[in-house]
Amino acid sequence: MKKPLTGSLLFVDDDKPILEAIADYLRSLGHRTETASNCTEAMERMQEYPFDVVICDVNLPDKDGFHLLEWATEFAPDTSVVLLTGYGTIESAVEAMRIGAFEYLTKPVIDEELSLTIQRALDQRKIVEENRSLKAQLDQRFGLSNIVGKDYKMARMFDLIESVAPTKTTVLILGESGTGKTLTARAIHQHSDRADKPFVEVACGALPDTLLESELFGHVAGAFTGASHDKEGKFLQADGGTIFLDEIATASPSLQVKLLRVLQDREFEAVGGNKTHKVDVRLILATNDDLEEMVHEGKFRQDLYYRINVISMTQPPLRERIGDIPLLVEHALKDFNEQNGKHVERFSEDAMQVLQQYRWPGNVRELLNVVERCVVLSRNNVISASELPENLRRESATAGNLETVMQGANLKSALANPERQIIIEALEQNGWNRQNTAKMLGINRTTLYKKMKKFDIEFEKQAAQVM
Repeated sequence: MKKPLTGSLLFVDDDKPILEAIADYLRSLGHRTETASNCTEAMERMQEYPFDVVICDVNLPDKDGFHLLEWATEFAPDTSVVLLTGYGTIESAVEAMRIGAFEYLTKPVIDEELSLTIQRALDQRKIVEENRSLKAQLDQRFGLSNIVGKDYKMARMFDLIESVAPTKTTVLILGESGTGKTLTARAIHQHSDRADKPFVEVACGALPDTLLESELFGHVAGAFTGASHDKEGKFLQADGGTIFLDEIATASPSLQVKLLRVLQDREFEAVGGNKTHKVDVRLILATNDDLEEMVHEGKFRQDLYYRINVISMTQPPLRERIGDIPLLVEHALKDFNEQNGKHVERFSEDAMQVLQQYRWPGNVRELLNVVERCVVLSRNNVISASELPENLRRESATAGNLETVMQGANLKSALANPERQIIIEALEQNGWNRQNTAKMLGINRTTLYKKMKKFDIEFEKQAAQVM
């Protein structure tokens, strides 16, 4: 059996015997209960403490309960107000509800009726607080603060998100795979007046055409083989909210026709059905393809392209905002430390240099995967360059050598860098045991000593770089 909620109550009545009797009854139920004998005293108490529920008699010596109700609506909107009256009428009850009363009860009040009314008010308050908490979590997870970046291209995109979010305008998000287009779509929805309505995401490229049409618009029983019952589509699920169509460039010509109609008229029919459904949805679309080029090639409808390209924003690839990499890494470290119970503090300077020299074909998604891998595998508080994936270190070494040559060094000195790095990595893999390292490299120990001296490789210096 569900345990009744207890709350903080204020009971207001100028009849002292009734005031004390009902207050004692409410306290016996476990509620923290205070009292007031007039409207002015009640308002003073409410300014001092945020009561969950106020139970107030309509007839008071200074001002009536309706005055307190109006005052509470403006200055204590989270408090539920229950009005009591000895001569209730339908008109006064309707007026009380119109102003914002939670309930309107007539005297003499039955104990059980009052108790149930208070419980309903407390239950409603709990639901409101839970919804508020969930909204705060959504804002934290999907708000603009979750999109990390200080690069000027990101700043421009933030401005555009804030400008377009409150409108109903269709938005097209362009950018390579892994740049965070879904996060941007979520942020637009979260900052709109539809934030408390559904956000429905559909990956258009993940389904074949026949299934995608059914997924978007639904189908009726018997529409095709296997359609044993009616199915509601994503557009109906998103009614009142936002639908996000990712990889829109993969839509077939027939599906593009249906999408054009939805954009123009906000109506459609389910697959195999003849009933027209009307919806109120905001469309956000995304693609990593060049839609303009696809229009020229006849692969994408020109009229649909003009319809979806009302407001377009481009998500910059990570290689074009390398200054944001330290911020992204810091943000990701917090999340992955928490998820894995680790305490990695940072990446070493050498490791960060490798991260900023890599081209990141998988963009932010790839960077997050690398950070997670390092956090999971690292046994140190600081992640060194040697702990990064080999492909990152190899590209970084190549970039470093090219930079050396561009600065006027000769080819011989440029080629020395990867040899030095290979020796350091081999030493680290063998715990700086020179005999085992020489064996791994296929050279004798004397040659290894000479090369270490030539490249100024010492255990103490390498350890100091990691600290």
